Amino acid sequence: MTILVTGATGNIGRMLVDHLLARGATDVRALTNHPDRAQLPDSVTVAEGYLRRLDSLPAAFDGVDSLYLAPTPDTAPDALRLAKQAGVRHVVDLSGPHDGHWGDVARAVEASGIEWTHLWPGEFMENAGILAPQIAAGDTVREPYPTAANAPIAMDDIAEVAAVALLDDGHVGKSYELTGPATITRADLVRELGAALGRNIEYRQVPLDEAVDVLTPAMGEYARWYLDGMASLVDHPQQANRLVEQLTGRPATTFAQWASAHADEFSGSGSAR
Repeated sequence: MTILVTGATGNIGRMLVDHLLARGATDVRALTNHPDRAQLPDSVTVAEGYLRRLDSLPAAFDGVDSLYLAPTPDTAPDALRLAKQAGVRHVVDLSGPHDGHWGDVARAVEASGIEWTHLWPGEFMENAGILAPQIAAGDTVREPYPTAANAPIAMDDIAEVAAVALLDDGHVGKSYELTGPATITRADLVRELGAALGRNIEYRQVPLDEAVDVLTPAMGEYARWYLDGMASLVDHPQQANRLVEQLTGRPATTFAQWASAHADEFSGSGSAR
């Protein structure tokens, strides 16, 4: 069975390649815009291309049985049409509920006529990187909603679930709303980052407009959108589930574990994503 990983040198795609190989996949093809810089394992076939370069896709899709679809809402319908023509039988997509941010991807996959499995993750733990400039500059994080709470998930956990869905039977037609193992408030998230760094980092509640100004260097025009979404989590916190553990057979990564592994990104030597 040939499996194509799109976005294979992106964060989740690159992790997925490793998880597929670790779980015994023997025919993995990696779609990347920069094959010269891919540094993929020798056993992986590298295909030059990109989901937003539709003319690169027919050759990449040729002979593929299953496909991991990275989220590109603008070209997903056309990419999936080409996948269908090439004989792709199963798509595992990174998307979201129909009324959500990546709902267009889920709808396009369902309309393609290809069997599908949806992965609908909550916020990535890696998004905590937007706090890196504040933490590197001092011992204070300024935000407006200390009690906003969700269950962030590590990208590596998403990648391993994707590997399971691509390799194992029984996942066709399923939508997996993936979370981390625990619901955590913003104030507690900042405390966990401090513990990982061995520092006492203060969460300072500030007005929304001030928080937007603080976050804009890291997020640009999306700063207010991000904080508005955080506001909804004050009265309606996201509840954690155990799907990652149930699907992969091992506990999901806790935020404390993730923070410990990524502490150097908040010390001033790394950069926010």
